[in-house]
Amino acid sequence: MKKRTFIKNLSALTLAPLVPFKKDLDSKNQIDFPVKPIDEDDFWSLVRSQYKLHPDFINLESGYYNIIPTPTLEHHFNHIRRVNLEGSYYMRKHRFEDKGTITNQLAKTVGCKGENLVITRNTTESLDLVISGFPWNQGDEAIFAIQDYGAMQDMFEQISKRYQVTLKKVSVPNHPKNDEEIVSLYESQITKNTKLLMVSHMINITGHILPVKKICNMAHGYGVKVLVDGAHCIGHFDFEIEELNCDYYGSSLHKWLATPLGAGLLYVADNEIPNLWPLMADNEKNINKIKRHSHNGTIPVHTDLAIVNAIEYLQWIGVKRKEKRLRFLKNYWLNALKDVSNIVINTSFDDSRSCGIGNVGVANMKPEILSKRLYDEFKIFTVAIDYANVKGCRITPNVFTTTNELDSFIKAMKSLASS
Repeated sequence: MKKRTFIKNLSALTLAPLVPFKKDLDSKNQIDFPVKPIDEDDFWSLVRSQYKLHPDFINLESGYYNIIPTPTLEHHFNHIRRVNLEGSYYMRKHRFEDKGTITNQLAKTVGCKGENLVITRNTTESLDLVISGFPWNQGDEAIFAIQDYGAMQDMFEQISKRYQVTLKKVSVPNHPKNDEEIVSLYESQITKNTKLLMVSHMINITGHILPVKKICNMAHGYGVKVLVDGAHCIGHFDFEIEELNCDYYGSSLHKWLATPLGAGLLYVADNEIPNLWPLMADNEKNINKIKRHSHNGTIPVHTDLAIVNAIEYLQWIGVKRKEKRLRFLKNYWLNALKDVSNIVINTSFDDSRSCGIGNVGVANMKPEILSKRLYDEFKIFTVAIDYANVKGCRITPNVFTTTNELDSFIKAMKSLASS
């Protein structure tokens, strides 16, 4: 940002009236984005220019945390300045009204009602609120996959010890024959004692998109509730939570929606809200209000304020356009490596089963060695995965990634595979 523009924006902030944060995403011109080029390559070049990228390595690990595009980042800085300027005045006068406004805008984006949504800090917090707050009884059963995220598996282990809940685990194949194979895998573990089934919308280590709605419909036929781990899905591809027919849904917004670190969401269906015990007591005593589950103390509220700006940026790109681009980038390197000797692909080639995330390994090379060599020898940053029948590196390009960078990755992988 130019110095003159920065000073102008800062002056406007310091002289701004002390009013609640009001945003209506249905109105136009909320943010001054540049005109979109007609040419697709020019458009993604423009998008890339809106990111400040590290000059020393190629970042192919956007899965943990999506760095923030400059327009969202500048708004975030302004929110920090505004909250710091107003101090306790903001926290006492506007914080809770603003949070309600933001929650409603987020609900519109993810396809549910604001009454069913709370803002959390991340997916782990969201899903653990459900796992720990579920009305367990001794002898109940829970089902999940060994490919699911470790933090939630740890919470299931904890409630197993606390309530004597039986845990039943499945292993999701990297290359299933069809949806029915996956649905039947979970169905085979259900008994009369099964109370909760957790399923990943997108498996974080492979990018595998599971047939969540079919699994939910099947489970509900047995009276089993379904908790969905959607950590990598919001802002990644186009869907609406309510259409999945799940009971609970958790996600991290600092991943593919690219909010500042420390933002997540929890969705709870109407009839399940009164059944959960809150992790922290709240002054909301109505058991039918999801607000009971949103008491998380004094937090960096400027992160919440920036959620709306991240939504604006996603809307400027277009979620379907973003989904198409991420899938194109994944297919670009996947197809270039699929027939290379010693290359092991751990992600489905079916476009309906994956989007931007993929996983690839080299035969007889440990993933941590592969990851280290990619960085040390080629300056390509990835993450090693070596558990749950997956041995390889997770590859997560982003909207700022170029095909030239992927060409460097492809060349590197071919070199390592041949050695």
